[in-house]
Amino acid sequence: MAHLKFKNPQTSKVSQEIFDKTEQTLGFVPNMYKSMGNNAALLDAYTYSYNSFRTNSGFNSVEQEVVFLSVAYENNCEYCMAAHSFVGDMMTKVPTEVTNAIRDGKQIPDVKLAALSKLTRSLTLYRGNVSQDEINEFLATGYSEAHVLGIIAGIAVKTMSNYSNHNTLPEVDAAFAGRVWKK
Repeated sequence: MAHLKFKNPQTSKVSQEIFDKTEQTLGFVPNMYKSMGNNAALLDAYTYSYNSFRTNSGFNSVEQEVVFLSVAYENNCEYCMAAHSFVGDMMTKVPTEVTNAIRDGKQIPDVKLAALSKLTRSLTLYRGNVSQDEINEFLATGYSEAHVLGIIAGIAVKTMSNYSNHNTLPEVDAAFAGRVWKK
């Protein structure tokens, strides 16, 4: 696998502003952000899209983590699995049995969240090309067609971070270390 090694990285004004805001909010700048910050367009696009997904996707905070964890699972992103497992545990209050089922590639005990994860994984794996039966199965659990588009927004957000992480290999931050993951 490729590994970008930035020698003498330059932090742009845009990236520094995002770092400063993130540190004010979280108390630290995640290593993933530091890696992504080597290209301001990537970090800016990621943080904007991430915040928009959180605000506008039509999913509650638990469902949002299910989407993010399911994408990270399919994309085999160890950093994002650790980070979103932590966020799920500590911030968005995802039931541990749901997070662990996604991490282990097992059936989620909640029918609706299971359908959300299944469609998210399928859309990720097949690059958006899923059958009408898969969509209908998802809709039958109470989600809407607009939610399908919300999943696509979540996939786009996580694809930016997953692909960046695959190529920059950020170290999992100490805050997330308790949820380190390997497929």
